[in-house]
Amino acid sequence: MNKEGRKLIANNKKAYHEYFLEEEYEAGIELHGTEVKSMRLGQCSIKEAFVRIDNGEMFIYQMHVNPYEKGNIFNRDPLRPRKLLLHKSEINRLLSKIKENGYTIVPIEVYLNNGLVKVKVALAKGKKLYDKRADIQKKDMKREAERDFKIRNLG
Repeated sequence: MNKEGRKLIANNKKAYHEYFLEEEYEAGIELHGTEVKSMRLGQCSIKEAFVRIDNGEMFIYQMHVNPYEKGNIFNRDPLRPRKLLLHKSEINRLLSKIKENGYTIVPIEVYLNNGLVKVKVALAKGKKLYDKRADIQKKDMKREAERDFKIRNLG
């Protein structure tokens, strides 16, 4: 448990790597049937998830909620779009920032807050994608330099 009865269910590390996150918002999520039980067990992934605003309502797509094991024929599709619950004024503010400034909305976290499932979304701008091999090579060069420095100072 985190602060104030918060239990983290899913975290989107990919969002932190690929985007500059500007403003964060907390939204409720509309779940049906056994999806809540799956969420309480931590069976959720937002690695490939994205958020869109359609007809004044916000939806999260590609959020995978595993079907509840002890569920029945009423289990829902694990990848179905789910409605996010925000006030109309917040949705309109986000929509205007998306249109004017070229932002996108990215889900960051899914967590339980006092028995309610919440999704933290952020306004984000994309980072320039780069080759990870260059970062690995820089890290290796730095490590080698530190080793040489230690050997020279000890010997």
